[in-house]
Amino acid sequence: MHRILKQFLLPVLILKGMSATAQLISTDAIQQSFDTYRQQVLQEKLFLHLDQSSHFTGETVWFKINYVDATFHKPLSISKVAYVELLGQDHKPVLQTKVSLSAEGGTGSLFLPASILSGNYVLRAYTSWMRNFSPAYFFEQPLTIINPFKPLDPPIAQEKPSYSVQLFPEGGNLVKGLPANVAFKVTEPGGKGVDARGWLLGPGNDTLAQFKTFKFGIGTFSFTPASTDTYRVVIRTNQGQSITQAMPTVYADGYTMRVDDAGADQLKITVNTTAKTATSVYLFAHTRQAVKKAEMRALQGETLFLLDKKALGDGISHVTLFDANRQPVCERLYFKRPTDTLAIQLGTTLKQYPHRSKITLDATVNASTSAQADLSVAVYRIDSLSSFTPKDIVSYLWLTSDLQGAVESPTYYFQPETSEIRRATDNLMLTHGWRRFKWETILTSQGNNALAGFQFLPDYNGLLIRGRITNPAVNNAPVPGVTAYLSSPGKPVRLFFAKSDSKGRLLFETLDFYGAKTVYAQTNPADSLYKLTIDNPFSEQPPTSTVPTLMLTEQNTSAIEDRSVAMQVQNNFWGNQSLRYRYPAVDSAGFYGKPSETYMLDAYTRFPTMEDVLREYVLGVMPRKRQGRFHFVVPNAPYRELFSENPLVMIDGIPVFNIDKVMAFSPLKIQKLDVITNRYFVGSTIYNGIVSFMTYKGDLAGFPLDDRLVKVDYDGLQLQREFFAPRYVTTQQQTSRLPDARTLLYWNPSLRTNAQGKGQIDFYSSDISGRYLIEVNGINQDGKAGTQRGFFEVQKTE
Repeated sequence: MHRILKQFLLPVLILKGMSATAQLISTDAIQQSFDTYRQQVLQEKLFLHLDQSSHFTGETVWFKINYVDATFHKPLSISKVAYVELLGQDHKPVLQTKVSLSAEGGTGSLFLPASILSGNYVLRAYTSWMRNFSPAYFFEQPLTIINPFKPLDPPIAQEKPSYSVQLFPEGGNLVKGLPANVAFKVTEPGGKGVDARGWLLGPGNDTLAQFKTFKFGIGTFSFTPASTDTYRVVIRTNQGQSITQAMPTVYADGYTMRVDDAGADQLKITVNTTAKTATSVYLFAHTRQAVKKAEMRALQGETLFLLDKKALGDGISHVTLFDANRQPVCERLYFKRPTDTLAIQLGTTLKQYPHRSKITLDATVNASTSAQADLSVAVYRIDSLSSFTPKDIVSYLWLTSDLQGAVESPTYYFQPETSEIRRATDNLMLTHGWRRFKWETILTSQGNNALAGFQFLPDYNGLLIRGRITNPAVNNAPVPGVTAYLSSPGKPVRLFFAKSDSKGRLLFETLDFYGAKTVYAQTNPADSLYKLTIDNPFSEQPPTSTVPTLMLTEQNTSAIEDRSVAMQVQNNFWGNQSLRYRYPAVDSAGFYGKPSETYMLDAYTRFPTMEDVLREYVLGVMPRKRQGRFHFVVPNAPYRELFSENPLVMIDGIPVFNIDKVMAFSPLKIQKLDVITNRYFVGSTIYNGIVSFMTYKGDLAGFPLDDRLVKVDYDGLQLQREFFAPRYVTTQQQTSRLPDARTLLYWNPSLRTNAQGKGQIDFYSSDISGRYLIEVNGINQDGKAGTQRGFFEVQKTE
């Protein structure tokens, strides 16, 4: 794994401008640990562009996956599988799928069956490697789903909504005698900010400060704690509800930090401490793990750092303070608005179109680097049913993916900058502090220790299927060093091998593993006392997003009826067109490659017994009996000798260790026989040749399998469904009486612009009038991302 990741290491950024040798030694110690960690521990991001954020059962959710590294946002090609789930409000999965990834990302879809109830859900996506970290790394998008055929469960009656208050001292600490800037956030049950006023009360219930929210339920106030006693805030929302919340603990000694603008180009970082032993402090700043500044200063109660804003990267930077013992004591986030994004311009010939009319969309990309970009395009009708705004790639990559918790209206922070937006952005940084690692992990990492404890490898070549071997006789203790086999009957022959590690874990590395499968897992009968299980491939961690209960009113009735009718019309008249799949090119040969001998049994005289077939014309397999049981002897052709042990024998890819069962099976059910007459190596395991029997349909044809086999229905990688939309080129097509009730007019997960940044598509309007939204997200090979929206009307002509 380390060798694989090393090919994609992020470049080491060398710090400059440090004046003293002692300072270089001290700050370099922190930076060296940081660089060692980030070079070994790759961070990934997934962004999903959804066709729209509200759906009906009977419809399909279409999505494009952009897969990038978390530092420079450049496309990656390490993980080859994305795991996508639709989760209910009870955090249980409703739908799950696995999508193939490449350097171009991935595309997928989820059909919403009628069994899904109306409600708000979370669509979540992640890679196997991302499971080694907090689920807060996963991509999550709230999604509204309406089932028009099942009544919406009435919400549980509540006398008053339950509001929550969170308090965040700047830098993380409140210290006796040191001035503090405190941010607060007031939210309703669905996580949305609410307006409120508040009062800070001292230990004697005296009012020390008054404050109010500024934007999205977030605000700040300042005070200096005079003691370590408990302070409280009383919050009163504009709806009249009061909440009392204790302030965070006030420490007798410690550090505080404050970040302020020092002109247009610099930040002033003020550090205060009451610790009498504090002699120096270290400042370390990085933008998504790319080091931007490391500096040490002497500390006698207070010191100042100046940080050049131009030195910071676009997006979120972390500014961390360390004491003289290299222990992190304060941390603060800073957001620098991205200025070098992918500028996308959209243009349509008209602003209003009649039904069944051709619509041409021109997309133009401008970038400081390559204008060749990979865009995803959705065009859909706007209605009143969507409860959530779809995430866009710019605000996700540069802002929300590096913050903890939900960010309300993230696009607000990317509007033309004003003093109000600057203040609201700074408040956001104070209330959503979070990092993708733990400093204690970094500072204690030595050599390859950074990877210690990581359980989930990336799906580097294909889908990894995990399992484990335990010994039930010894309290299910893990059993190391046992070879296991995973088979999926069919054509071509697929057999995967794994050997259990020190913790009994198995890792089957599959290739071209697409569609729904029935897999069989087993060990050699000599290991019959052991238990083999296949692991759940999906994360069992709950989502971090909180979605409110779906509330529908009479005002939604008309929109629900229209959309429901449209969905039913499309399924009734165009349903077969939506079932087209794109099948990937897969290797048709067996896993063992070209066999030494191949026998198509229908080309030979058919004999009633397997023994007759093998003895009469199969040169590479000689059946023998030892102690009343059959064995196969296969020649080791390169050395002109015979193997003394049985070869690996398979029926439709499933290993069979009881040769008597093979000999008792009807040869009339066998279509083909492959023989390998030399040693076959799988890792450290050696097989004395291979004998592979294949039935006509690859379905075992009733062959009696060993009862010990573990049989599991297992979904491989998703087959890509093709988006269908009718075209109205001829008069006959335009006047067809076949109804067209599409509300999603167009979906293209991969529109590629040329070297001049130009791209063009065309599609046709349907029979549904309304206002339509064009939504485009994209990224180029240099990690420049962009998003754009456009609108047009569709109206019936008289």
